[in-house]
Amino acid sequence: MNITATISNRFPALNSRDFRIFWIGQFISLIGTWMQNTTQPYLAYRISGQPFYLGLIGFASAVPALLLTLPAGVLVERMDKRKVVIIMQSVMMLQAFGLAFLSLTGLITIWHIVVMAFILGVANSIEITARQAMLIELVGKQALPNAIALQSTIFNAARVLGPALAGPLLVVLQGGGEGWAFFANGVSYLFIIISLFFVHTNSEYSSNVGPHTGAMTEFREGQRYIFATAVVALLIVTAAVPGFIGFPSIQQVPVFARDIFSQPNDTEALIAARNSAMITAQGVGALIAAVTLATFSMMKRKGLLMTVGQFVFAGALVGLSFSTTLPMSLPLMTLIGWGTVTQLAMTNTLIQLLVPNHLRGRVISAYFWALNGVAPFGSLFVGWMAQTYGAPTAVLVGGSVCFVLALAVHIYSPKLRQVVA
Repeated sequence: MNITATISNRFPALNSRDFRIFWIGQFISLIGTWMQNTTQPYLAYRISGQPFYLGLIGFASAVPALLLTLPAGVLVERMDKRKVVIIMQSVMMLQAFGLAFLSLTGLITIWHIVVMAFILGVANSIEITARQAMLIELVGKQALPNAIALQSTIFNAARVLGPALAGPLLVVLQGGGEGWAFFANGVSYLFIIISLFFVHTNSEYSSNVGPHTGAMTEFREGQRYIFATAVVALLIVTAAVPGFIGFPSIQQVPVFARDIFSQPNDTEALIAARNSAMITAQGVGALIAAVTLATFSMMKRKGLLMTVGQFVFAGALVGLSFSTTLPMSLPLMTLIGWGTVTQLAMTNTLIQLLVPNHLRGRVISAYFWALNGVAPFGSLFVGWMAQTYGAPTAVLVGGSVCFVLALAVHIYSPKLRQVVA
């Protein structure tokens, strides 16, 4: 069998011309996104010196998900998802350029970062539902698991490349590197926006067909389906716990880099390097998970793999709370990245495969609401704990809660890890 045939069989989503175009454009954009994701909390902690503001920024970026993700599920089923993604990506591009201008002119304050994080959160709340629901229209149902895994692959490859590119900017251009990282992110959005103008979707899998009833009626129909389908409801519940207290704990990485791992005669360059190294290690683990999932996307025991990811993530988070040096933290950050991607990619895949086409947008929006809608309160809570009791304690609580609740769910509902799709 030649290489082309092997790739075609192993990665069926790449047989779609439209998916390939979108995939490449998104990959370039995601590199810029991770440059900003690495730089923004570092800048916020540099100018404020208070862990609470890291939680506040997380709150500002996540609270739109609480308010908008569920309505977005109904909205995107009534619209051309490709156009929705183009519009929201354009808003994100303008947000990145705004941050770049404020940083490079020296006008940036912590409150500018909070407001810009809120704007980005609004766009993300709508865009992520439209983009995820659009995937099946690009590749069809058969190749959908592979498309989700390939999406995760580029997301996490960018998670490695973005911090690796942002690190030298922060080290070499001290005081100005943040602005150029934001500017690079703004430019990167052009690639995904342009690629979407060359993409065509397949109406066979579109939810935007046939007559629509009232928005509230359609919303309630989606919620009734979730509550009537035990496996889907349980998948959404298991996403809410790490969404509230697990993932917000990782926002405290700058505190570990600056304070917990501090050394005599530390310089700003060394602190920035430690921060980037931790984020990059997390990205390496996430990339390993994503590549593995993409390569073996046709495996059946997705429920079991999701369960393994949940426990690895929670256990590594607990371990990080006891870490006192950078070398100790890097393997743990790698495991955190692996566990995060494995559990989320499997949960997303299972939900998309289990729900009918006409309900996909509404159910996916409920999943992202459970995952991201609770995050603003989690970010504030974790930020408060870090400010009051220290970042290691906050991370310990986050990891312990995720571990205990995952254990309880899988003891009392073993059918979740037995799901085959």
